[in-house]
Amino acid sequence: MSTENPASSSQYAAFQHGAFLRYWLARFLATFATQIVSVAVGWQIYDLTRDPFDLGLVGIIQFAPALMLVLVTGAVADRFGRRRIMGLAAGLEALCAVALVLLTLRGLTGPGPIFAVLAVFGVARAFFGPAAASLVANLVPPKDFANAVAWNSSAWQTATIVGPVAGGVLYGLSAEAAYGIAAALMAASSLLILSIPKPAQQTETDQPTLSSLFDGFRYIWREKVVLGAISLDLFAVLLGGAVALLPVYARDILELGPWGLGLLRAAPGMGAIFVAMWLAGHPVRDHAGYIMFGGVALFGAFTIVFGISTMPWLSIGALALLGASDMISVYIRETLIQLWTPDRLRGRVNAVNMVFVGASNELGEFRAGTMAAFIGTVPAVVFGGVGAIAVAGLWAVLFPQLRRARHLDGRV
Repeated sequence: MSTENPASSSQYAAFQHGAFLRYWLARFLATFATQIVSVAVGWQIYDLTRDPFDLGLVGIIQFAPALMLVLVTGAVADRFGRRRIMGLAAGLEALCAVALVLLTLRGLTGPGPIFAVLAVFGVARAFFGPAAASLVANLVPPKDFANAVAWNSSAWQTATIVGPVAGGVLYGLSAEAAYGIAAALMAASSLLILSIPKPAQQTETDQPTLSSLFDGFRYIWREKVVLGAISLDLFAVLLGGAVALLPVYARDILELGPWGLGLLRAAPGMGAIFVAMWLAGHPVRDHAGYIMFGGVALFGAFTIVFGISTMPWLSIGALALLGASDMISVYIRETLIQLWTPDRLRGRVNAVNMVFVGASNELGEFRAGTMAAFIGTVPAVVFGGVGAIAVAGLWAVLFPQLRRARHLDGRV
């Protein structure tokens, strides 16, 4: 394939493909709406029960379907068309938000009905994720895919920073307003996706079998570049995650209070957005594997700096650089996973990848909280940073193919 297309050197190369623009808007709206729902549900359930345990159930109930349906969600995306699955899943999310509006209007005496809706919402997200992650490769040519990944990442980070703020403001007006706006945004997302002309996709034509459901796992195990990229994310985040302990730093170590907690939580996302925007105009041209491992090592190093810092400006700066470093590795990992995976298997491979990402976040927070309870908050964070650096070094040795990966435009 020729690489002399001017789009490949443009900061906005991916947006020169009209289908990607609709996809990008749809995914941003869906993520923004999901953040509104998450904040509103958290406030509403805590207003009802005053039990922090119920807040923990919110995350588990939404993650469980992705884990239990991992063999199904990816296979469906590969067989029935990712555009259609993504659009229908966003439509189901909109219906769930409408259901939350109706439940609130009727009056709630307990969290049970909300949990039931969240379970369905989790099913919709379980189908939405693999289809959305796989579809983008069908909308842009390989030479513009890394640019598309950078713009997707910036949209996701922006939505996850601004969305909770919007959710809090809307819930301050009323729970119905929050859920109603979220429903409208999700419906718009569904319509945008379904308006995309059917893209070329290598769909499965053979009769589905139990064995074919495991093809994604088998491919990941055989293809060491993909296995290394997915497992690197799993263990680096599992060991290096410190988000769960930010309230402790805000209150007891840095003495910043609630407003400071907001700054601490926003800092990694701000750093990630800055790097994603920079990568959109300055893509990685060579030595992608070495740069990716360097990003993971820096993620660990800045985690250590944050862990030992007692100065607010240094802590916020370390978190911003932590997020920036993580974005470098995420950008390269996600691009390699998509471009090294055959189109007919992308849905199943992405379903496994999303479960690993979700598990690493959930288990990473559990690891941090448990270690903090036993050895203290600062040692727990520092240990995580050291662990992330160790994982980067060990994975560079265990997966030489991943270390030697050079280009992000479909070439080896």
